[in-house]
Amino acid sequence: MEEEEEEGRQVWSWGAGTEGQLATGNLQDELFPSNVSHYFSLPISHIACGGAHAIALTRDGKVMTWGRGKSGQLGHGNWENSAHPKHVKFLENFVICNAAAGWNHSGFVSDTGLLFTCGDGSFGQLGHGDYNSQCFPVEVKFFGSRHVLKISCGMRHSLVLLKGQAMDPLYGFGSVKHAQLGNVVGRSTKSFSLPQLIHGFEDLNISTMTANGDQSAALSVDGHLYTWGRGFNRAKHNQVPQLLSTSLKFSQVSLGWNHALLLTDLGEVFMLGGNHHGKLSGSESAPMEQGRPLNCATCDKTHEANTVPSMQRVAALEGINVVQVATGSEHSAIVSESGVVMTWGWGEHGQLGLGNTCDQTIPQVVHLDRGQLRCRKVEVYCGSGFTFVSNTALNANTSDLSLPS
Repeated sequence: MEEEEEEGRQVWSWGAGTEGQLATGNLQDELFPSNVSHYFSLPISHIACGGAHAIALTRDGKVMTWGRGKSGQLGHGNWENSAHPKHVKFLENFVICNAAAGWNHSGFVSDTGLLFTCGDGSFGQLGHGDYNSQCFPVEVKFFGSRHVLKISCGMRHSLVLLKGQAMDPLYGFGSVKHAQLGNVVGRSTKSFSLPQLIHGFEDLNISTMTANGDQSAALSVDGHLYTWGRGFNRAKHNQVPQLLSTSLKFSQVSLGWNHALLLTDLGEVFMLGGNHHGKLSGSESAPMEQGRPLNCATCDKTHEANTVPSMQRVAALEGINVVQVATGSEHSAIVSESGVVMTWGWGEHGQLGLGNTCDQTIPQVVHLDRGQLRCRKVEVYCGSGFTFVSNTALNANTSDLSLPS
């Protein structure tokens, strides 16, 4: 049964495609979803999307990359773009279980906890102790015998979560111009090329973290959200991780450049910020308290809390049980429990998959041609201006999923 499901996996892409990031082989934007399943030689388990490149992990831990490669972010040993997915040969002897794509850099984590990075290193975002770019994945030696669990890449910084490290679980490296590493440093310090401990999480159990643009966020196992870095809606930077004080418990967070999508444990979707592209119409403000910053271990004091960003419930999704949220630079996507994909926000490159280049302030259903496939699991992934969807399906007489009325 499991083999049948994997054989039925399909992949679609749409949006900005001029650098090959859609894996269609065509260097052009696509306004409608294109089925690109045949370009992948092995079943795909996960896709990570960056500025204009993407990474796919196969079920057996192999890696394929495509799109913009001029900074070496594809890991193919050259500085060239690729319009089709290609295997990263350097990583063939490793089982890669986690990967992330930033603006122009990439990170890969093996099942044994090794971390590799490649691409643009001009801000130290590769973590190798220098500011060089790399066209092959290079191991980040800093972590030694410690087990890396996950990496997330923003525009010019990276976050790393360690396994079983209650006292120092979270590290970051790269640009600190917008405090995206959470460390309060002197104005002369612009970046770190070696991993730095992100203070404030020493007594917390962190389940996941994420980076995008100049933003950073982390979720604790009990559903508390912490954010730091560039402030939403041009607010001041959060120089230390700040707890979002609300009674809601979150299961997922996804960061854009100016907004974030939050998924509660009840399947409800809220948005932070978003007063640029993707401002919602008909949204509902949620009650919030003043954000509470964590103590800063570097200077042994508590910093003034930043202005709390506006948090709104996505009212148009009321009655829909959402199971996944995703964000590009300025567009958003969700997957419902029944497998329906909906998008809204910035649409200039067709990244909403609706057949036009219009912005949308209300979530819209993306119609995927699934043929005679009954979907088992749908996942959506957003790059800066493009979108991928994958599913696992079984042959059936059902031609499509039920759509919300």
